[in-house]
Amino acid sequence: MFKADDLAIFPIDSWIQQGVSWVALNLRPLFLAIKWPVEGLLSLNDAVLHAIPFPVFVVGFTLLAWRLATPGIAAFSAISLVVVAMLGVWNEAMTTLSLISTAIVFCAVIGIPMGIWCASSDRVWNVVRPILDIMQTTPSFVYLVPVVMLFGVGTVPGEVAVVTAAAPPLIRFTNLGIRMVEHEIVEAGLAFGADKRQLLFEIQLPLAIPTILGGLNQTVLTAMVLSVVVAMIGAEGLGLVVLQGLGRLDVGRAAVGGIAIVLLAMVLDRVTQKLAEPKRGGATRISLLATVMRLFKGGRPEEPTATAITAKQAL
Repeated sequence: MFKADDLAIFPIDSWIQQGVSWVALNLRPLFLAIKWPVEGLLSLNDAVLHAIPFPVFVVGFTLLAWRLATPGIAAFSAISLVVVAMLGVWNEAMTTLSLISTAIVFCAVIGIPMGIWCASSDRVWNVVRPILDIMQTTPSFVYLVPVVMLFGVGTVPGEVAVVTAAAPPLIRFTNLGIRMVEHEIVEAGLAFGADKRQLLFEIQLPLAIPTILGGLNQTVLTAMVLSVVVAMIGAEGLGLVVLQGLGRLDVGRAAVGGIAIVLLAMVLDRVTQKLAEPKRGGATRISLLATVMRLFKGGRPEEPTATAITAKQAL
């Protein structure tokens, strides 16, 4: 009987190992160049967060949550931060928060322009989409193997893994948000004399902001999950607390780290989720109408089409 074991086995594992080894040896300057800005910003964020006194941080974050979200979320944030401090892992929580905030910065710098590029070209999107599918379906632990081979171990390589895993949702949501802008509104902007830059920054992006913020929320949660996983390659923070507890069979220590992670993740999720709600849609459309009318008055608009007039009324 013919069996699966009778088939020829491709030495894919050897090929991958040889390929990664060649890249690590011959492209080391490239990876050092990638590592340098990540290490610089991560060190700066970590130093700033650890330098802020505990009461000042709690009050400041509570006021920020009140301003960006609701008083209820602000109160929940204050209570959660106090509980994290009472668990005795405040310094580790600040390290994790610096890891996440740094990842958000790099994900925004990479993800939003890439999403805009994908939205402007179907050809680019057809190439990027399967890559994002692979990145989002790849198990988190798999990211650690090439990162260790190329960047070594520690918090900075862990940050690289977090950024790599957390960027795809923001790219997808940015592309989706821009593509979801009503065609009539785009037609109105073109008819009123807007060029491509004005169309993107003054019409499409303002209307896509709720969707982009929804992608930012997913990026934050993904970064939170990876910040725990990268403790396996030496990254510091709350993930290391959990890993140490598991390694020593200290269930209490692992539980403390897990509770702090959950509270911090819930706080970040509530704030970013509230930002993504389309409650500011009315104000956005009013400001958009003012922008379109300003373009109409100050530029050399084409003759408004019936579609543009309909879009103007819809605004």
